[in-house]
Amino acid sequence: MPSANRRELLFSGYRWDPKSSREPVGPGPNYFAGDNVWVDEAGRLHLRITRRGERWHCAEAICRESFGHGKYVFFLEPGVERLNENIVLGLFTWDTQPGHHNREIDIEFARWRDKANADAQYVVQPHDRPGNIHRFGSDLQGQRSAHWFEWRADAVLFGSVRGDQLEPGSGADLIQSWVYTGEDIPPPGRENVRINLWLCSPDGPSDDEEAEVVVRRFLYLPPAK
Repeated sequence: MPSANRRELLFSGYRWDPKSSREPVGPGPNYFAGDNVWVDEAGRLHLRITRRGERWHCAEAICRESFGHGKYVFFLEPGVERLNENIVLGLFTWDTQPGHHNREIDIEFARWRDKANADAQYVVQPHDRPGNIHRFGSDLQGQRSAHWFEWRADAVLFGSVRGDQLEPGSGADLIQSWVYTGEDIPPPGRENVRINLWLCSPDGPSDDEEAEVVVRRFLYLPPAK
């Protein structure tokens, strides 16, 4: 069974627990190592995939707070567009209770084992229901970026921009946006925001190389009253 590592992290003003497991667990399934997640002196969150002997170990950070409706923003350092096609970066909400598809709302960077695939997607689970997934190419080219979803009672609004700003300053800054108004918008519950880096192939990265992603900042904005 997975567990939260006792080594609590402080990132962007919130407390986070690194995930660890002695047996393969989801997503994947994969092994997760608590020390594959850490915060540097600049306050940035690092997640790594590492090889230890014959096993690959992935990374996940779990925020201790549950926010519900509002805007979830993830500021990324360059490099996510160069991830191996067998690696997934997930920025998402998750409830351990299975109702409402675990209240899972995702921004994911992944080519799903095919180098020719677009590298990013927005999802409201279940992903296999028509209309619940929107795929696109990030086209980041080594740039910083910001990605968000705004969870409302009647819609989930997604967006991605190049640079450090929260909102696009011009049309050239906008990477992608999407509005979901389907039947699977979950109500708030006991979900937590999570950030993970994991393998979608049992064989590990196709290049047999370890990987790292750096999240510069996380921001939560409550709904306007």
